[in-house]
Amino acid sequence: MSDERRSLLAERTPFPEGLGERLRAQLTFLVEVDQLKTVLRQSPLIAADRRENDAEHSWHLAMMVVILAEYSDQPIDVGHTVRLVLLHDLVEIYAGDTPLYDSAAGTDQQEREVVAADELFTLLPTDQAQRMRALWDEFEERSTPEAKFAKAMDRLQPLLLNWMARGGTWRTPGVTADDVRARKALIGEASSALWEAGQHFIDEGERRGWSRSATALDGGE
Repeated sequence: MSDERRSLLAERTPFPEGLGERLRAQLTFLVEVDQLKTVLRQSPLIAADRRENDAEHSWHLAMMVVILAEYSDQPIDVGHTVRLVLLHDLVEIYAGDTPLYDSAAGTDQQEREVVAADELFTLLPTDQAQRMRALWDEFEERSTPEAKFAKAMDRLQPLLLNWMARGGTWRTPGVTADDVRARKALIGEASSALWEAGQHFIDEGERRGWSRSATALDGGE
């Protein structure tokens, strides 16, 4: 990362005088993370002919946690899990989105995102910066039942979108239904019921030709 300081969005229209230092830092962070709305993902929207952005994705995950928490194999704190999914992709403001099926782009993903986390969360007051970073680390490490369920939602949501799109990113060149199964299998680390359901979607999508079978790919399809 360059030693040159990044220009912040809040500097475009400086805040008025009289704000306390803590509130100024918090508002600076909140303005900065507005950029999440501009980070495009690969998944298609269901209700419109365009790709979703990270902010829409994070909101959808939060809603899924609220609705589907009962399927967690272990009891979870719903509020804590919602916090995890709301902040998990904030680092992509600086690191960019890494498509799930792009192995090359994923090689340095962790390094890019750690650098982004170091930069972004430190915009907050120290106590909040530490809490936010701890939540982000918890999600990445899948070290708690809440983090495992949050990650499961992160894998289940695009599966649902791709089903509704009759393939979506499942049609990525070189990707097979078995690749989809392998990438989505960690849903089962948090919820056996939701992973069973997910496999029904994947199996039926393959049967309908919305994703490639490994044998068809080997045959040059």
